[in-house]
Amino acid sequence: MLGGDLVAVWEVALSDGVHRVEFAHGTTTGKRVVYINGEEVLRKDWMFKLVGKETFTVGGANTRATVSIEAISGFAYQYSLDVDGKSLQKFTDNRAKTTKTWVLRVDGEDRRVVLEKDTMDVWCNGQKMDTTGEFVDDGTETFFTLGEHECCIKATSSGRRSRGIVHYLVLDGEKIPSSTP
Repeated sequence: MLGGDLVAVWEVALSDGVHRVEFAHGTTTGKRVVYINGEEVLRKDWMFKLVGKETFTVGGANTRATVSIEAISGFAYQYSLDVDGKSLQKFTDNRAKTTKTWVLRVDGEDRRVVLEKDTMDVWCNGQKMDTTGEFVDDGTETFFTLGEHECCIKATSSGRRSRGIVHYLVLDGEKIPSSTP
């Protein structure tokens, strides 16, 4: 499907899932093709300029992404991906601060639960969950269900200013360890 022109692959973790971005660059034809999760989303054939940028969107929230093509020497090129105006690394580091992710197996199915700390929105496998939040003595509790299972994300103070608020997921009364985004 991608042929011999595939030059770069990136993984972009968003609230609605991890998206695989692939970039194909034909250095003799100038062709530029972007695939997201194996689906072609952008194609430009016969580009006379071999360097430049291509902008497209990723995920359900249409997050803006840009592939940059730079010549490094002769016919060698360097490819980089910016997401939401930041380098992929900076975007990923920022998301690690603004989201909390858990990957767990429920009823034989892998589930990826993401909490957006700024909005307290909860996502599971790309779907925004219906939640109910309430204040409790030591913080907040956000309730939702996964199938027949009761889930709760608890937010409590760590007691240390440097760590701030700690979030943890409880499934049927059992604490689930967090994952990397």
